[in-house]
Amino acid sequence: AAHRDFYWLRSFIAGGVAGCCAKTTTAPLDRVKILLQAHNHHYKHLGVFSTLCAVPKKEGYLGLYKGNGAMMIRIFPYGAIQFMAFDQYKKVIKKQLGISGHVHRLMAGSMAGITAVICTYPLDMVRVRLAFQVKGEHKYMGIIHAFKMIYTKEGGFSGFYRGLMPTVVGMAPYAGFSFFTFGTLKSIGLAQAPNLLGRPSLDNPDVLVLKTHVNLLCGGIAGAIAQTISYPLDVTRRRMQLGAVLPDSEKCLTMVQTLKYVYQQHGVRRGLYRGLSLNYIRCIPSQAVAFTTYELMKQFLHLN
Repeated sequence: AAHRDFYWLRSFIAGGVAGCCAKTTTAPLDRVKILLQAHNHHYKHLGVFSTLCAVPKKEGYLGLYKGNGAMMIRIFPYGAIQFMAFDQYKKVIKKQLGISGHVHRLMAGSMAGITAVICTYPLDMVRVRLAFQVKGEHKYMGIIHAFKMIYTKEGGFSGFYRGLMPTVVGMAPYAGFSFFTFGTLKSIGLAQAPNLLGRPSLDNPDVLVLKTHVNLLCGGIAGAIAQTISYPLDVTRRRMQLGAVLPDSEKCLTMVQTLKYVYQQHGVRRGLYRGLSLNYIRCIPSQAVAFTTYELMKQFLHLN
């Protein structure tokens, strides 16, 4: 049973590495998305591509990776907790509630996402604050400094959890739908065209896994559908997290207030869905890299 002992540790590493690879790939797009979503005054008149070009000019190429350090520290436990919790919740829901098939995947996906978010939320808060800063106007010197400042200036521990509500509300459909769509596409694909789409797993020949490019495609589609559903809540979360940094923070104290405010000020396309096109460009490689790295790591660490 020696290999069972470290199963959780190995799946923790697999989830963590998958998350880190995915996020570093798309970090520049992440930073630009945060700048656009909350209408940073240096870049607010620009679109997606002009901002992508303007950031290196104004802040150097490393400017595109602002906040990525806090992101890595957050995403490792996040990816790990999410994938581990997903497996655990799936077992519990099957055993305790006797629910199986796609429904238990959806429920487990949502619960795993929420668990991971709550555990790592303060790091997300810090990362957003760091990513929103523009060179020459630094309020926070780094990760630790940002933690201290938020703690002392914004009401202690609860200051780290601003915007948790829209995150959790958006997370359920997001995590649920992405696991659900991915799982459904995977099972339909393997059932309909096993030879065309599938191949035996390297560590367990009885288990069919999707070929890498099909995996990428399914992960991408799953991500895109889930994103569209929960995007306005993502915009809401970012604004609430930036709270004190934004001029109009007192109008954005609750989730509903913030949604209303963004809608009234900027409308649907320029407000609630601002930066969505970027999100697709960002989300597809990110989801695809995450799922694929995870599947590879699973074989590498003998988790099948």
